[in-house]
Amino acid sequence: MTVDASSQQLWRRLTDWPRNDPDVLAALEETFATGDWGRYHGEQCKAFVQELASYHSVEHVQLCASGTVAVELALHGLGIKPGDEVVIAGYDFPGNFRAVEAAGARPVLIDVRDGCWTFSAEMLRAAVASETKAVIVSHLHGDLAPILEIADECQRLGLKLVEDACQVTGAMIDGKRAGSFGDAGVLSFGGSKLLTSGRGGAVLTDQPDVAQRIRIRNDRGNEAFPLSELQAAVLRPQLRKLDELNRQRLSSVALLRKLLGEEGALRWAPTSSDQISSAYFKLGAFLEPQTVDREAWVAEAVRRGVPVGSGFRGFYRRSARRCRQVGELVNSRRASERTVLMHHPALLGTAEDLECVATILERLIVADD
Repeated sequence: MTVDASSQQLWRRLTDWPRNDPDVLAALEETFATGDWGRYHGEQCKAFVQELASYHSVEHVQLCASGTVAVELALHGLGIKPGDEVVIAGYDFPGNFRAVEAAGARPVLIDVRDGCWTFSAEMLRAAVASETKAVIVSHLHGDLAPILEIADECQRLGLKLVEDACQVTGAMIDGKRAGSFGDAGVLSFGGSKLLTSGRGGAVLTDQPDVAQRIRIRNDRGNEAFPLSELQAAVLRPQLRKLDELNRQRLSSVALLRKLLGEEGALRWAPTSSDQISSAYFKLGAFLEPQTVDREAWVAEAVRRGVPVGSGFRGFYRRSARRCRQVGELVNSRRASERTVLMHHPALLGTAEDLECVATILERLIVADD
């Protein structure tokens, strides 16, 4: 299939990430001038730890090599041991399932809410057994989990809570940052994330014993899963601009939803008062009707210059040998089969670009032109 010049230009504008930021360049030059770029322990990581702690209003921050490593470190910090169970959603990032296994624990899969990518406190309650020790709650595709209710339920049930905020860095819930509600929270600085250094992650916690166990787990004579001084240097100016860019993305999501409507081929997750300050690494929607071939639809949208993709494969097919499944995971399966995602750089486009995107998606018919 051929792609015309206007579609190529639209694609380039809507996929420009990371952007050429002069403040990032200045940070790199400063790190070169001070020599921190070649040090194990320079000033950049120390400063970034302090800035992340202040931004999230938490006491302890452990930088690490990725968001996936951050989840594993968080589980170890919470004392999860072989034979323990950890509850996760039947639709989630694949690395979270593997992080549970890497900690020696057994994943317990529960369904997500209808039309959402997150689960509820009631769903969690029905999944708990004597071996269940912890829960991983992921905020996905701009859909913020009902974390206040889930945190309260975890406290009542005596469960440890890991809050995965890798996709929603900077989001606000009830006046607090996402990632600060659990016994531990995790962030990702991967190459396409809202804060990016190519790779990287962090664990957040207010509990000194959790922080200490994480440090011990991470200590192999030096840090086993480090974030470099160069990575910290480029993340610091991005953190200062994160709120501004998140406001722009939030405004763009509102515009797209208005232009495309609530009853069209794209069905959006319901909004609530908790979600007015969400953050969007990916804007998610459910593609309807189910007779539409999702992969063909995605391919045609991409051909026309719109950066969309499919959601996660989910875990509803995982064998009982690897996990315990609660119920039929009907909503998780639907999320796996019908979710489509738009990458966040598109949400930094102009109003004209967003109107063009809406027109393309509204009229999209999968066909060989």
